[in-house]
Amino acid sequence: MTLSVFTNEHYMKEALKEAQKSFDMDEIPVGAVVVCQNQIIARAHNLTERLNDVTAHAEMQVITAAANSLGGKYLNECTLYVTLEPCVMCAGAIQWAQLGKLVYGAFDKNKGFTNIGKKIMHPKTEVYGGVLSEECAALLKDFFSAKR
Repeated sequence: MTLSVFTNEHYMKEALKEAQKSFDMDEIPVGAVVVCQNQIIARAHNLTERLNDVTAHAEMQVITAAANSLGGKYLNECTLYVTLEPCVMCAGAIQWAQLGKLVYGAFDKNKGFTNIGKKIMHPKTEVYGGVLSEECAALLKDFFSAKR
């Protein structure tokens, strides 16, 4: 029996499904999934408006769900896929969770963690940006253009 290994694009499409849920709820459309051993163990999307909580970003929600799923706070064997480059707050949480790998879609020129520097991440965390960036950015652009 062989395990099927999905691509970064496959998992980013799953994160985009979560982002669409945020869009449909009138939340900023950011979605995330955590993958461990080729299985999605957690899914989440932005809930800042619904929960009236500025910390309820997709990344924060999915880190908590993944830690609960695994029964431990460290995610060093996991990959987080998120549709938008994490902010500094979320990057700090990713660092504390000792995430194995971070893959994000759209770049965030204004509030993304790379504006501060990549050293905010745990030194062992692999970071890849720009996966399905056009699709991820398009959902955000659609959301904000509808607001204006």
